[in-house]
Amino acid sequence: MRTRRLIALTLTIVAAVVVAACSSDSNPPEPTTGDWHGAIQVPGQPIEIGVSFTGDGAATIDIPSQGLRAVALKDVRSDRGGVEFAIPDIPGDPVFRGRYESDRITGDFTQSGQSLPLTLERGKVADVARPQEPKPPFPYESEDVTYRNGDITIAGTLTTPRGSGPFPAVVMITGSGAHNRDEEMLGHKPFLLIADAMTRAGYAVLRTDDRGIGGTGGKLEDANYTDLSGDAAAGVDFLRGRKDIDPARVGLFGHSEGGYLAPLVAARPDSGVAFAILMAGPSVPGDQVLVEQTRVIMAANGAPAADVDKQVSESAEFAALLKAGDLEGAKAFLKRSNDALPQDKRLPDDQVGAQVTPYFAALIQYDPAPALSALRIPVLAFFGGTDLQVIPAQNGQPMRDLLAGDPAATVHTFPGLNHLMQPSATGAPGDYGTIETTVSPEVLTYITGWLTQRFPPK
Repeated sequence: MRTRRLIALTLTIVAAVVVAACSSDSNPPEPTTGDWHGAIQVPGQPIEIGVSFTGDGAATIDIPSQGLRAVALKDVRSDRGGVEFAIPDIPGDPVFRGRYESDRITGDFTQSGQSLPLTLERGKVADVARPQEPKPPFPYESEDVTYRNGDITIAGTLTTPRGSGPFPAVVMITGSGAHNRDEEMLGHKPFLLIADAMTRAGYAVLRTDDRGIGGTGGKLEDANYTDLSGDAAAGVDFLRGRKDIDPARVGLFGHSEGGYLAPLVAARPDSGVAFAILMAGPSVPGDQVLVEQTRVIMAANGAPAADVDKQVSESAEFAALLKAGDLEGAKAFLKRSNDALPQDKRLPDDQVGAQVTPYFAALIQYDPAPALSALRIPVLAFFGGTDLQVIPAQNGQPMRDLLAGDPAATVHTFPGLNHLMQPSATGAPGDYGTIETTVSPEVLTYITGWLTQRFPPK
């Protein structure tokens, strides 16, 4: 669940650079052409970057821990006087200024008036370690599939155990924002890993690209929850129509916002959904989630109490406009808030209000209570104890209350895990990319254990 600066889901990134060209015995021609790597010395959390540049004034940056690859840089300078570069469209005007000397580039990275040392050396930046990422060959079948929901083509991957079946099956639903079928973010592919674990345990798993991503048509920003729940329901229908799938044992797995959508689909009388697994799925309305995550994330980042209170008040006002359906008023509110910031912390004008869309309004307006309280199928809802986006203290008890009429419901909290179910003492979103674990093994074991107890593979 995310919005501009209000909930810090979009991580501020950093920049670096390079280029220099001259021709003398002491400084050979084009000394900076090629690949460089180094770390911005953020206290306690250095950020590894890679810069690749050509001799024609162009350069790109990689930040593996934030899932960024080959982002074009601007204002590249290369001469005997120095080496410079800036990252476009980032608040705080991030820029590197340095010099080439003895086959290294030294200087300072500056953003929002704060400077940090950065030294670049020759060579590519090392990719982040993701030891859990499944690699082929797989001990199961994997098939690219497409099907339709009305005018929209949905593309995804179906993994099935070896054998003839019919298999119990799971349709996966991603969290907020536009994701591919692996729910890829910050170098992690949590849906690929979870699907791999479930398929190895004997379950067919369908994971799909969101609207406007990969092979799926449409535009996510124009969609509402009727559209998105329809996409998930179409996945259920697609699986139930296959001979290798047991039509009576098709369930849903939703992460974060997917935990909103899964019950909405499953609660339909004719859905045919056999079970639902909700990973960090909210149990309170979207506007309440936004306001509370604003509070806890700012407090966790050490913001003064007065600043927290001010931002919480602004988040509540912004959410109220969206909840009332006043999208133009919400955009105007964000513009006023942006204009009130110091110049070096403002978003570019063309980015202000970009997230105010029918899709984001639907998220803020949604109340999950009716769908959750209507469920009478096996449900597993679980939270990460240090999650700062879907906070267990806000969502855990309401989830138990709303599922109280469902005798087959289980609600569980994993201590020490964040919103992605990674081990994290702080739960800070800024740490997601720096943690090697994609999903804690105990979560994978819990999910497959819950499934095999209730829907054992044949």
